Amino acid sequence: MDGAGGPGEGPAQEALQSLSRRLQVQEKEMELVKAALAEALRLLRLQAPPTSLQDPGTLGPPRDSPAVPPGLPPTCSPSLVSRGTQTEAEVEVEPPPGPPGLSNGPPAPPGGSEEPSGTQSEGGGSSSSGTGSPGPPGILRLAQPPQRTDTPRRNSSSSSPSERPRQKLSRKAASSANLLLRSGSTESRGGKDPLSSPGGPGSRRSNYNLEGISVKMFLRGRPITMYIPSGIRSLEELPSGPPPETLSLDWVYGYRGRDSRSNLFVLRSGEVVYFIACVVVLYRPGGGPGGPGGGGQRHYRGHTDCVRCLAVHPDGVRVASGQTAGVDKDGKPLQPVVHVWDSETLLKLQEIGLGAFERGVGALAFSVADQGAFLCVVDDSNEHMLSVWDCSRGTKLAEIKSTNDSVLAVGFNPRDSSSIVTSGKSHVHFWNWNGGTGIPGNGTLTRKQGVFGKYKKPKFIPCFVFLPDGDILTGDSEGNILTWGRSLSDSRTPGRGGAKETYGIVAQAHAHEGSIFALCLRRDGTVLSGGGRDRRLVQWGPGLVALQEAEIPDHFGAVRAIAEGPGSELLVGTTKNALLRGDLAQGFSPGHTDELWGLCTHPFQNRFLTCGHDRQLCLWDGEGHALAWSIDLKETGLCADFHPSGAVVAVGLNTGRWLVLDTETREIVSDITDGNEQLSVVRYSPDGLYLAIGSHDNMIYIYSVSSDGAKSSRFGRCVGHSSFITHLDWSKDGNFIMSNSGDYEILYWDVAGGCKLLRNRYESRDREWATYTCVLGFHVYGVWPDGSDGTDINSLCRSHNERVVAVADDFCKVHLFQYPCARAKAPSLVYGGHGSHVTSVRFTHDDSHLISLGGKDASIFQWRVLGAGGTGPVPTTPSRTPSLSPASSLDV
Repeated sequence: MDGAGGPGEGPAQEALQSLSRRLQVQEKEMELVKAALAEALRLLRLQAPPTSLQDPGTLGPPRDSPAVPPGLPPTCSPSLVSRGTQTEAEVEVEPPPGPPGLSNGPPAPPGGSEEPSGTQSEGGGSSSSGTGSPGPPGILRLAQPPQRTDTPRRNSSSSSPSERPRQKLSRKAASSANLLLRSGSTESRGGKDPLSSPGGPGSRRSNYNLEGISVKMFLRGRPITMYIPSGIRSLEELPSGPPPETLSLDWVYGYRGRDSRSNLFVLRSGEVVYFIACVVVLYRPGGGPGGPGGGGQRHYRGHTDCVRCLAVHPDGVRVASGQTAGVDKDGKPLQPVVHVWDSETLLKLQEIGLGAFERGVGALAFSVADQGAFLCVVDDSNEHMLSVWDCSRGTKLAEIKSTNDSVLAVGFNPRDSSSIVTSGKSHVHFWNWNGGTGIPGNGTLTRKQGVFGKYKKPKFIPCFVFLPDGDILTGDSEGNILTWGRSLSDSRTPGRGGAKETYGIVAQAHAHEGSIFALCLRRDGTVLSGGGRDRRLVQWGPGLVALQEAEIPDHFGAVRAIAEGPGSELLVGTTKNALLRGDLAQGFSPGHTDELWGLCTHPFQNRFLTCGHDRQLCLWDGEGHALAWSIDLKETGLCADFHPSGAVVAVGLNTGRWLVLDTETREIVSDITDGNEQLSVVRYSPDGLYLAIGSHDNMIYIYSVSSDGAKSSRFGRCVGHSSFITHLDWSKDGNFIMSNSGDYEILYWDVAGGCKLLRNRYESRDREWATYTCVLGFHVYGVWPDGSDGTDINSLCRSHNERVVAVADDFCKVHLFQYPCARAKAPSLVYGGHGSHVTSVRFTHDDSHLISLGGKDASIFQWRVLGAGGTGPVPTTPSRTPSLSPASSLDV
């Protein structure tokens, strides 16, 4: 309120005068706003094309007006909200009713309609679009301002209270004529966008939005504005529904030998069964595992998290596989469980122990003497619970706490199912199981602890095997093979239980330098042992006499598992995720052993290249399902890209260093360092004349490249991002770049013009891109789920025929969307199998296959693209109900 009044004026009269003055000011303000908007409306109608003038009910911006950005759909009317810095007047021009699919994305969070001016990118500010009450299109509606008291302001000018509103109204009127002609984006970086509202440094910017020009999404509350191409008149024109193309898992590269056991067996059919990630692979050799002319693969994909162990039924057909605990994308726990399934039909026969195990399933074994009627399971809880289950009914017959130490192996005595052996950290336990007449939970388990006596007690006993005569061989961390023979029970022997017989050490043989990881009984009665440190594979005869041996090359790693194939053939799994096949010598090649991130596909061959934290650079043959070659980078590789000629490949490392290698000779032809931060993306231009390198130092380095790709010279730098570079793509003419950054910016660069930042991002809305791997952009914003924190999508790739988009997410899934995907909550086909976050996806040159990389599971999946534009028929639509949260999807 104003100061004290004159003599005789009471408080009531003083308040009345104050209210009267404010009402006069507001009336004048509204008159000015109405006049300005009426003039703007008159100008729009005068400049509108004749076709739009025929429909007096449609309000549309003129197509030929230089002030209106070209490409505004004539069916979309402007919707605006004007928010001043002091006045609260709000004026809305109501748009005509539009199609239900036309949307500006998720609603803005509270308070997000006003942003202080500053340095912001296309994904940086916010805008507001008002929606009036229902009424005819084109009617001007006035939103009444809220009433407020007149409080003094700090730093106010010396003007009188009645003059300050008039000055502000004059400024508002001066800009109101252009109000309807401005774009909805105010997310310019320091005035880089001429479409943003005016205002000097430190002033507040008004936020306007023209429907039909841009759409907006929010990540972590931050608005990201994307401009609609001029060729799209309505979002209803864009494709909806999941794509007609589907994916079928064609091949899985890799084997989980790095950190798991009980992971390699041969079935009755001759197929080799092993696992990686959430997939159990059944591989039929044909000329060599994965080599040219090799056999095919089949896959059991019933698990929801990583598989940790396997057991094969005595019939050689049924398989038990145990998975670890995990969580789904909504944070709900995925409980560990054992699946018993048919290897011929790949159908699940029994689900055992759902809710009964903790953390995961560590070891499995079928009974042998009674044709596999029972299954023994050890979980990964602190007590390592040992349980026996009825395979046909899925009921638990007995359970007991095993030990607080790690349990690495379990097995039934093949001659007596009441005898069970476990081994692990510093122990060998011999269990006697009383079935309790088959009543669930009524059985008992009693334990006898193996006594080492005069022999040195090893730190670990990773493996054991039963001999035909009833003795047991154990391999330990000291490199010794101990023979345990049956003997009468001795009351002085430590341990508990009522077994009439027990086991004691009767012989010892020093077999390896370092730990023994695997033992295998062959059909001819001989035993194979696999060493860790010395990588030796030794065949032992009766009395543990060495008969034959071979050393596994260092680049394959140590022996993890051994299985006997047909005839004299052997299969060996190694700690570097390699599967070797032959007669104690032959084999194929290793895979990756650590997290994978870098992936690129050959420009005209079905080959692809991978790199990761294991410092290996691997070139794979997608047709022969073989590793063409691998080299040690000495540093972590994070990204790669082929030159369009296919002669060289660029690889970005985690130190700011990048290499160019000859794909034939594998020689490094260029070695350059840019900064000291890790490189996240390298990309050649379509014509091969430039190479762009995105770094975590917020810069994009541009190099000129020779015709053969062998020589590079610095051309310039793209400077302007406020966070690290995550993705980038070249335009089809090779002159421009679109880039994303860690703070959700979308920027465009004129490389040919000197690596200049294009301040008017609206002008890039119709530019065509040679590739589309940026995860933020109008054509792909529909792939983002509701409530995303900005890290849910790791990689994205558009097919070369521009029909579909593949997405790698943080929840172990690969998605397939239609392209363009510019509808919120777009439906997709969802494919599981990876046991870790999916780090990258890329289509092969002819779009016949999609390659996806697992992160921690170090797996590589090769998917065949089926259906429209693919190489096979479209499978029938899955019958299960699609999930509608957070986005419509079909789990495949």
